[in-house]
Amino acid sequence: MKQGKTLEGLGRELERQRRARKDFVADTRSLGLITDDKGSLLTMATGQDRQEFCVNDLAHQQISARLGISYRYYQKMQMEQPHLLDENVNTWFQKTPERRMVRVLDGNVRAFLSDRYRRLDHLELCAAVLPIIHGMKGASIESCEVTETHLYLKVIHKKMKAEISLGDAVQAGFVISNSEVGMGSLKVEPLVYRLVCKNGLICKDYAQKKYHVGRQAEGNREEAYEIYSDETLKQDDKAFFMKVQDTVRCAVDETRFQMTVNKMREAMQIPMEHEPVKAVELLADKFQLTQNERGDVLRQLFMSGDSSRYGLVNAVTAASKIAKDYERATELERIGGEILSMPVPRHLLPEASSADRMKNITPMRKELAMA
Repeated sequence: MKQGKTLEGLGRELERQRRARKDFVADTRSLGLITDDKGSLLTMATGQDRQEFCVNDLAHQQISARLGISYRYYQKMQMEQPHLLDENVNTWFQKTPERRMVRVLDGNVRAFLSDRYRRLDHLELCAAVLPIIHGMKGASIESCEVTETHLYLKVIHKKMKAEISLGDAVQAGFVISNSEVGMGSLKVEPLVYRLVCKNGLICKDYAQKKYHVGRQAEGNREEAYEIYSDETLKQDDKAFFMKVQDTVRCAVDETRFQMTVNKMREAMQIPMEHEPVKAVELLADKFQLTQNERGDVLRQLFMSGDSSRYGLVNAVTAASKIAKDYERATELERIGGEILSMPVPRHLLPEASSADRMKNITPMRKELAMA
């Protein structure tokens, strides 16, 4: 499992972001895009004033999607004809006016969202769930991080434990994740932590989600205006986070954990359908792995010498520890869970004839031996 910040470091960063952030509701007629070879600025008329903020990549994607401009073409204009990009965006801001929530951090537009977007922020989430986690006997936060798009808290419950095979023990856990920029719901997902290699596997099939949908922001002003938390929203959020607390209390579920453990045991008996290089290539195409990730998975597979589906799952989750960033590492942990849940081809089932199964196992054994 890739390590991020300490819990204390996470708290300091969330407090800093709270002080540095600004949120606005803006009629698009009050907005303007200005692009040059250094990047883009979003200008915003707020009463008698006009403010300017840099635009990050995610906000560009969200503007592109909202205006119905192909992002590939949007990027082409951005790189080759920045004035054409500005003309396109500013024309549609005026021709199809609507109110949007613009979230700003450290002087950068980080999200361009619906004015119904519910701000379920990281700091409030931590304040709600950390006391619950600390009160769970045997629970500890194994890893945590805040990225540009998500907060992650990865929790291990050391008292809920099982063996996949002799000496290969796993522990139950869960991942809490949240996005402040429209990149998904607030989620609580089961996690299985393998002690022998400290790999994490996320079972997103059993995820519980809470969505960022709320009431439309009040007001009907053409100029943009900054929004703050009011008492009504605070009460709504308090009730919401009480439900999240209940979800966290029930996050470590023995039945779901045992179902996943059983799947892992079964995966040890299922050979990969293809030889390792081909298996990893097919996996890379299905889950859009980079060239470096393909190499990392293949190396982990060869090092383990395990030609079963369980070996492939562990190769992916082991590769997550050397992923380029925490966000991608977490996605690889989810991919490991997806591989575990994939249907098994009929000829690879344990009841298939040994002759049929050996056709697939023999080439893999040879290649693993050569590695």
